[in-house]
Amino acid sequence: MLLVAIGGVGVYLDRSLHRTAALVDYPGRIGDTPGTNWLIVGSDSRVGLTPEQQQTLDTGGDNASTGLSDTIMILHIAKSGPNTLVSIPRDSYVPIPGHGRDKINAAFAIGGPALLAQTVEEATGLHLDHYAEIGFGGFAGVVDALGGITMCLDQPINDAAHGIVLPAGCSKFNGGQALGYVRERYALPLSDLDRQNNQRNFMEAVMSKATSAGTLANPFRLWSFINRVAGSLTVDNGDHIWNLAAMAWALHGKLVSTTVPVGGFENTDSSGNVLLWDHDKASRFFGALAQDQQIPADLVAKD
Repeated sequence: MLLVAIGGVGVYLDRSLHRTAALVDYPGRIGDTPGTNWLIVGSDSRVGLTPEQQQTLDTGGDNASTGLSDTIMILHIAKSGPNTLVSIPRDSYVPIPGHGRDKINAAFAIGGPALLAQTVEEATGLHLDHYAEIGFGGFAGVVDALGGITMCLDQPINDAAHGIVLPAGCSKFNGGQALGYVRERYALPLSDLDRQNNQRNFMEAVMSKATSAGTLANPFRLWSFINRVAGSLTVDNGDHIWNLAAMAWALHGKLVSTTVPVGGFENTDSSGNVLLWDHDKASRFFGALAQDQQIPADLVAKD
């Protein structure tokens, strides 16, 4: 009876996931590469939020998705050795299949998850195995389901214009505060690059609490968290709840956390100010991941 009950819960959670055709075959698609690669996307979707919730969370916009991916990460789960979580700046200037060069988050706006995934694969040389996407409201709800997340800031964040004011030192963030923390870039010295560091640090903190003894031993909190995650995430058609469990465990363990090697910035006529990768270092970086090798220390950006 216990096994049947556990199986029933698993089926329920798996069916709660939203699915989309994100990882599709296309001519010349890169073959399978060693290890397991996740494309993790944070979209600015307001879908599912009431106007009151949008005001509380200070999301701006209306109650529809504006179709932008503010957060793009790759999680490489190695067969052995540390896993790697790498941020791809949303302003990265890359070729978008069929649309010329543009900021990488334009791929999501133009063609949704499938075009973004193809763009990432062709830019990095990595074969993507899994896809996970979460919007504004889902993110805040997941944090609240865990009872908040404690983060320690070296410097205060004061962006009163966008309603994001966070003190220095250690504080427990609720869902709304957490959303402000991972979205903020205007009050940070390096803008989006600093924001990416904050996003990775926060994701690691969430997974650390989700897999902690305190959460696992509290069936009410654990169920609230898992149920909220399942209802908030959009995954590829081939993904399941047990794949997400493996991703969470990978983020909980030893991890190399970094961003794509950056070469500089450039003003363009069509895309405005864009971020350029350091092509030599980026090639070596993703080449190491494609061979399931540890990233050379000189390619790991310091937070």
